[in-house]
Amino acid sequence: MSVFMDLNILAITDKKKLQIGYSTVAINYVVEPQQKKQQIPKPESVTELFEKFPIVQGKSRPIKVLNRLTVVATDASHFRPSNEYKSFDILAVYPKTEKLFHAACMTYDVDIICIAVTEKQPFHCKRSPVNGAIERGVSFEISYTAAIRDSTMKKYTIANAINLTEVCKGKNVILTSGAEVPIELRGPYDIANLGLVFGLSEGDAKAAVSTNCRAVVLHGETRATALGIIHTMKRMQPTGQEQEEESPAAKKAKVVKV
Repeated sequence: MSVFMDLNILAITDKKKLQIGYSTVAINYVVEPQQKKQQIPKPESVTELFEKFPIVQGKSRPIKVLNRLTVVATDASHFRPSNEYKSFDILAVYPKTEKLFHAACMTYDVDIICIAVTEKQPFHCKRSPVNGAIERGVSFEISYTAAIRDSTMKKYTIANAINLTEVCKGKNVILTSGAEVPIELRGPYDIANLGLVFGLSEGDAKAAVSTNCRAVVLHGETRATALGIIHTMKRMQPTGQEQEEESPAAKKAKVVKV
């Protein structure tokens, strides 16, 4: 049986609504640095969000709740990894320009790159940066909530999603809700069917709410715990003559004739 996840829930007051088939959810904190004085929030402890964790539908174990940070970037200075970023299990960036999208794909240390859903994407996704992100294990997110709120946004969501899926061939795509109220949540099988409208194959659509999401969580764990690798080379011990030649003149022993 597949393990389904929704890695983008903005605010849900009715926690019972999380019992609709997901084993893991992520509470998403969104920051827009271009807005003055907006600071990186400190994620709430999941134990403060839930007095008692909901049980996964059809399972005996409780649902797993993660914290996610999404940085909306309109300038290169807006994405500056810091210790505050390390407080979150998942790190995402929403690049608003083609230049930032390219940078996010090729260099940003993130788990998710978001595409526009409430407006027309101001650029087309190009194969080179998209493939670069896929090779680095970074995933692309399509959120569906805007599509059920407004007919115009629905057109934008579908058009932007198809532009992405045609380039990435369905690889490394996740489907999330971005829900702000319980009524906006949909079950995983409904979302997998919606993936077909976004240009995904049946297998890729199912993976977009299951195995691809699992890959994002693992990518986040690896990013948070990765250690630098130091490459060392053993230096050969120089001979006595080489030592004398390499030694500075000032350090050579002074020979005194008697």
